[in-house]
Amino acid sequence: MEKSILIIGACGQIGTELTFALRTMHGNESVIASDIREGNESLMDSGPFEILDATDYDALEEVVAYYEITEVYLMAAMLSATAEKFPMRAWNLNMNSLFNVLNLAKEKKIDKIFWPSSIAVFGPNTPKENTSQSTIMEPSTVYGISKQSGERWCDYYHNKYGVDVRSIRYPGLISWKTMPGGGTTDYAVEIYHKALSEKAYTCFLKEDTELPMMFMDDAIKATLQLMETDTENVKVRSSYNLSAMNFTPSQMAESIQKHIPDFKISYEPDFRQAIANSWPASIDDREARQDWNWQAEFDLEKTTKEMLGNLAP
Repeated sequence: MEKSILIIGACGQIGTELTFALRTMHGNESVIASDIREGNESLMDSGPFEILDATDYDALEEVVAYYEITEVYLMAAMLSATAEKFPMRAWNLNMNSLFNVLNLAKEKKIDKIFWPSSIAVFGPNTPKENTSQSTIMEPSTVYGISKQSGERWCDYYHNKYGVDVRSIRYPGLISWKTMPGGGTTDYAVEIYHKALSEKAYTCFLKEDTELPMMFMDDAIKATLQLMETDTENVKVRSSYNLSAMNFTPSQMAESIQKHIPDFKISYEPDFRQAIANSWPASIDDREARQDWNWQAEFDLEKTTKEMLGNLAP
């Protein structure tokens, strides 16, 4: 049977690039993009698009039936910094959209789900260095609480109902193609834009705040690789740790200064500093490496070259 794929939240930072990657793999007409709002022109013109509220079960079920959807990528979410401003809206979006998709799979209306988790599932009591797959998880943010809860429900639906759900705990993501959407690691994208336009950037995190990060190409590669892996090799049904690189804002600034010597960075930490302080500095992703041969391609230097090269006017 041919795959028919629905991407929910296709206009977001990850969803946009994932849509293009999946359309390249499976053909434009086999990948249905959807979001609560329209996306950019290239996304809208590249294949089918539906306006869809992920929290509306009936509307979602109708789209799944109409296009005979076999796989769903649920990318819709309210991210960490925004979620702290709108806690109940974030909880309702992040959890109800997941339940809707899990229940469609439980009822055998779809075959496979991808749902992204995040390093936000970890909390201030989690060991900071080389954070393991299974460890203390006491998230202190609305986003992290919703993602940790979602992981438990994914594992439950797999064990109880045989739902084929797969997940990755994304670190901070860096992309030149789309702007970030209200996360605590957004500085790692904003800094490149400001470096080119103003040769200066004021960072909302402290200079020594080390966090796990990943270039978007690696994140998309990992997502597709996990979804293509044979079912028996997917041994973690909550969410896989995933790692690529770790750095601080000052280290990122230094990598930019190799290309733009007069670039200057200053620091004015805001409420996002407390969120970042609760997250790991580095991640142990040996399960992903063992189970489906995960390996990152981009380090900080390669990321900086890619970002500046593509964003430069």
